[in-house]
Amino acid sequence: MASSSSTTTTSNKFQVPATRHKPPKQQQEELEENEEEESLEHFDDFTLASSWERFISEIEAVCRLWMSDGPINLLEKGAILLENSGSLYKVKSEMKHAMKSYYMEYYFETNPNVKDGDWNFDLHDLQLCFGVKEFLVIAPQSASGVLLDAPEASKLLSAVAIALSNCSSLWPAFVPVHDPSRKAYIGIQSMGTVFTRRFEADRIGSQVPVKLMHLEGLYELFVSKFAYSTLDLSIHNFKVRFTMKLTYRTLPCDDDYMKGFGGEKSGENLSGEKSNGLQWDVDCSWSEWYSAEDPVKAFELVAILSEKMVESSMEMAELENASPHEAEKWLISPRISPNLLEGSKGNWVGFASQLRFLVDALEMSFQAQFLEDFVSVHGYHFPSSWLEAVENAGADNLKSLAVPPPTVRDRVLKELFIDGVEFSNFTDDGHKTARAIKGAPREFLFAQFCLHALWFGNCNIRAISVLWLEFVREVRWCWEETQLLPRMPTNGPIDLSTCLINQKLQMLAICIEKKSQQTEDYEDCIGSLDHIESMSEEESVVGDDSSIKPTPSDDIPGIVDRKPGIVDLFNDKSSDLTRRGSAGIVDSMMLLKSYQSMHVPFTQEPPLMTEDMHEERLQAVEALGDSFSFSGQLERDILTSDMSAFKAANPDAVFEDFIRWHSPGDWEEDEPVDHGSSSSSTALEKDRWPPRGRLSKRMSEQGNLWRKIWDRAPALPASEQKPLLDPNREGEKVLHYLETLQPHQLLEQMVCTAFRAAADTLILTSYGELKQMETEIQQLYVTMATTLRPLQVNRLSAESNTFEDLRRVSAAFERVEKLMTLGASLQRKFRRAPRLAREIFNGYYDFSISKMESLAEQIVEKGFDMKLELRNQERELLSNMFVPPTASQSWRKVLSMGNLLNGHEPIVREIVFSLRDKATGNHYAAHSGSFSHKKEIETYRMYICGTSNDLRVALSVASCD
Repeated sequence: MASSSSTTTTSNKFQVPATRHKPPKQQQEELEENEEEESLEHFDDFTLASSWERFISEIEAVCRLWMSDGPINLLEKGAILLENSGSLYKVKSEMKHAMKSYYMEYYFETNPNVKDGDWNFDLHDLQLCFGVKEFLVIAPQSASGVLLDAPEASKLLSAVAIALSNCSSLWPAFVPVHDPSRKAYIGIQSMGTVFTRRFEADRIGSQVPVKLMHLEGLYELFVSKFAYSTLDLSIHNFKVRFTMKLTYRTLPCDDDYMKGFGGEKSGENLSGEKSNGLQWDVDCSWSEWYSAEDPVKAFELVAILSEKMVESSMEMAELENASPHEAEKWLISPRISPNLLEGSKGNWVGFASQLRFLVDALEMSFQAQFLEDFVSVHGYHFPSSWLEAVENAGADNLKSLAVPPPTVRDRVLKELFIDGVEFSNFTDDGHKTARAIKGAPREFLFAQFCLHALWFGNCNIRAISVLWLEFVREVRWCWEETQLLPRMPTNGPIDLSTCLINQKLQMLAICIEKKSQQTEDYEDCIGSLDHIESMSEEESVVGDDSSIKPTPSDDIPGIVDRKPGIVDLFNDKSSDLTRRGSAGIVDSMMLLKSYQSMHVPFTQEPPLMTEDMHEERLQAVEALGDSFSFSGQLERDILTSDMSAFKAANPDAVFEDFIRWHSPGDWEEDEPVDHGSSSSSTALEKDRWPPRGRLSKRMSEQGNLWRKIWDRAPALPASEQKPLLDPNREGEKVLHYLETLQPHQLLEQMVCTAFRAAADTLILTSYGELKQMETEIQQLYVTMATTLRPLQVNRLSAESNTFEDLRRVSAAFERVEKLMTLGASLQRKFRRAPRLAREIFNGYYDFSISKMESLAEQIVEKGFDMKLELRNQERELLSNMFVPPTASQSWRKVLSMGNLLNGHEPIVREIVFSLRDKATGNHYAAHSGSFSHKKEIETYRMYICGTSNDLRVALSVASCD
């Protein structure tokens, strides 16, 4: 019956063949034989049809594929590099079983033959916990990514173990279990012999037993895993290998321990807000304008103890009281602010952020013709397009156009005009290529105005307009009250390489100085006349000789007397034939009519001119040629002054003599007559008088203006002439320019000056010997000069693409500013260990370069995590950074783990216990010398990580099952 039933339920290929024409006994034997074969074949078919077995087969197929590919091919097929690892990659495969989806990941290294220590910082979490290299992880595709059901987890691990055994693979496999916060795993590994290693990891997130807070209790926990429970572990000796890593972290670098480096700085900032507290950068160049975020948040110190052999829990108690200074290695790891990276979402405040606001204000400045239009949002003259845009933008935009209160404005003006330093104290501290940027030097008045404007509110167009109008009012007050302009030179020449506003302010400062001198000379003259009238006859005779000593200023080159009784050159008709104002004889030149030596006169210095005045002069000369009209009045005044001085120094001179001296190109010499080559004929030519020659055609024309001026010019030395520069007229011209300046003209010059002044301020920072910073600064100045050139030649318009270029320059400025801040912070903290500052900066600089490249290519890059080994002489410096906690920081002092460093317990303590045994055949060998030649294996390994409030334990056990 069994055979009949079995036959009917099988497929055709297993049916028994026909038995006719055979003896019954033979037929019976063949039937039994076929039943056996059919039964075996049916069993194989049933096994392959099982979903569980198909799942194992699928795992096995994936593992065989990964094994056959090897690391190199897997990299070519798209293996992913782990974010926090330098050489660990992973590949992933998805599979299903029993309506559930799973994923399996294979982790491997590109160079698996390299032996890693216990404290390799590039290790994966499972590598660190269990001491493995390559491994598998299989987990469900769920939100938690773990298996909460213990039987399911064991079954899944068994499936992977069977598949790996079929592949003859020695990869360890892990399954995440329990709650994800526990980071719990179970795992298994075939060791290729009769030994199998099993893994288990779990975590206690709170209420750690007091015994497990100390090394002694942890040691006993490890020993309990292989010792009999009846043993007294405190007195029994076990030779356990022990190594430990301690991690300490300094208090935040802007906390109390910075008191020794800086002082308090409080008050009202330029945005109108109150600020107080400690400033880490109080001695840095930018601290006058803002307080930067310290890019170095803290330092982590990793102290690694060398491996020891521990035989009792008493030794562990002694190790807990050991100082970290006894550690074999000290490694420092800076915690850099993520806001330091380019493209970070943090709010980094500095010059660069304010320069962006200034560029936005420049873009808006084209919407109105006068600065007064921007002062009041609801003013009569406010442009309708601007008002409509502001109202449509809503309250947020109105807030961005806020102006600080009057108290802040008054404080800015006080710092600019009342507290301004004397110009004699200024030094040229700018970069060597800064002059390529047409702005104003950092210490000049307009540059200081621009720097203040950056921090006046949020540097919007309204705030800038308000501040500028008040600034011009203060400038006019200085002019009207004859008060010297602060932060401006009072002598020439005017620096034409600076912006026009700076040139105008320098011109005004010179005019105020000259105006003040005229007033003093006049008062001195009136006072001396009053004094003489009040003197008696006896006093006038017996008086001090020094009071009537003459001052021959006409004998001093370049000096011009400024007396109240100055003579107008066109009204004086004196015919004094006395030689006056001579500076010496002209070599080999004689006067045409009197046969006397020609004298060079002292002349007035050319009047100071700003850039626009030079352009106006050139345009007048080009348009009018030799004809001087009202537009060429300055040229006429200069020519008249030179002719008068020449006449005074050469009383017998004629117009042709002046032309020969002043404009040699307009005197044409006659060609000498050829008398042969004799020397006597040459001497005869030299002695011929008067010299053969004539005026040029343009000078000999009838009605020539030069001759007319010569005929009217009196013979007056430069000391008695009217000055060429009229300070009253030129001063009013400067004020008119400042008061009628269009918004975009002001903002264009402000942008150029602000970029230059901010960069010049930044480079005053002491950042140590960092060659990369010098290169970055040089490149920044070149970039700024190139990008700002359209603003310097008035080629900007509201639709210009220059605004985007300016924003890119702002981004480049921000990068240099952040690097400068980092360099200053490191140099300040490691003054006695410059190597550490240099190495940390170099590491971060290289990281920032790779980060920019990865952002451009949209590659996920790991964060900056640098470990730098300290030398013995550098340990004391870092140890001093761990200032003992104060009473206000008592919450930091848990003091329950031991191994304290200046009162600080480690934030993380990591320990590895291990036990090794000799093995022979299929059992562990006894601890005797007879098995010394046998292989030693790690039978027990326990990794412990945590603090007094958090403990994680990972155990691996090798057993012979």
